[in-house]
Amino acid sequence: MNVFEELSWRGQVYDFTDGVQELLGREKITVYNGFDPSADSLHVGNLVPMMGLARLQRFGHTPIAIAGGGTGMIGDPSGKSQERVLLSAAEVAANVESIADQLATILDFEVKSNPARIVNNADWLGTISMMDFLRDVGKHFTVNYMLGKDSVKSRLEREDGISFTEFSYMMLQAYDYLVLHDRYNCMLQTGGSDQWGNITAGVELVRRLRGRKVHALVYPLITSASGVKFGKTEAGAVWLSPRRTSPYRFYQFWYNTDDANVLAYLKYFTWLTPADLAELEHALYERPEQREAQRRLAQAMTRQVHGETALARAEQATAVLFGGALDGLEAHEIGDVFSDVPACELPRTELEGAGLAMVDLLVTCNLATSKGDGRRSIQGGGIYLNNERVTDPAQAVTTADSLGGQFLVLRKGRKQYHLVRVVG
Repeated sequence: MNVFEELSWRGQVYDFTDGVQELLGREKITVYNGFDPSADSLHVGNLVPMMGLARLQRFGHTPIAIAGGGTGMIGDPSGKSQERVLLSAAEVAANVESIADQLATILDFEVKSNPARIVNNADWLGTISMMDFLRDVGKHFTVNYMLGKDSVKSRLEREDGISFTEFSYMMLQAYDYLVLHDRYNCMLQTGGSDQWGNITAGVELVRRLRGRKVHALVYPLITSASGVKFGKTEAGAVWLSPRRTSPYRFYQFWYNTDDANVLAYLKYFTWLTPADLAELEHALYERPEQREAQRRLAQAMTRQVHGETALARAEQATAVLFGGALDGLEAHEIGDVFSDVPACELPRTELEGAGLAMVDLLVTCNLATSKGDGRRSIQGGGIYLNNERVTDPAQAVTTADSLGGQFLVLRKGRKQYHLVRVVG
């Protein structure tokens, strides 16, 4: 397959300008995609355009990633119901630096033939004067043209409307395309389908000012089987930064993918071949309870974004929920794994000296209705401390049993966990 066929097979083509297929098949070009530095981390939704650039790069095209230090000062109204809180120049600059490292996990900056490049549009947007911008760029955009774009039209229908600041965003992004075309002979801009209006504005600006035909290609906006925007969970967005979303949580996000979405996600986000996908599709339908497709997805994405070591620890942490050993996990990882299970606090003083009787701890944690009930559960082999079976009803729990000096993990039966936070 050529790269356009590859992207199409993977479901990554939503719309494009006439001639893109021929251009990509005929010559090796420079292509760019912008990334919003509104936070100090990209999120999993950004992996769609990141993987798109990476696939284009593997087929010999040269990718440019814009870390929008200039446009980030304004804020893109596309897909937003209200105006965002503007960041300071220092905040945007710090965010640009952070997301550049994340882009490097997907794009190849070392290959000799067509290395990826990161640029910051603050380099040109921050230096052009308002008079020059209005004269050289603004005169090519009619208000009628801008009002017709979905990103503007949808906001005008709301009570708050749209500020002139955000209204001007389209022209800024169009100017990016012009600058990158002039500097790097960029011939294609990619992005999410909600960016179509901004991208085609740049296509039109290059045509007007340079008399050249450049192109646009946009990816579909992904939603789950229930219609929820991809990457959104009850806890919020799933970030690429391990400081915002731990590798364990990141792994769990992919592992918990619904059966209805997993094959599509494997196409979007991994390098697996059609033959690989056919095998996983067969496993999905024949042995869905084994979740092999979800496991391969979680492994591939965690490895790619966080590396082999983080993947190994995420898998170890996942195994803990099924009775795996807690040895080697750090306290913050244990807290992360068991953050959603019932929990209570226990003063450290109760574990000092002779410690606390296990049966008393079970009652305190509501895993037993009485001491007698606790003894019977222990004698029946159904009680575990730190995933090791408790066999002696007279056993005492001491500070030596606490994990990292902070936690005790109790389990009744196969799945009923309780986390004890040791405080004081």
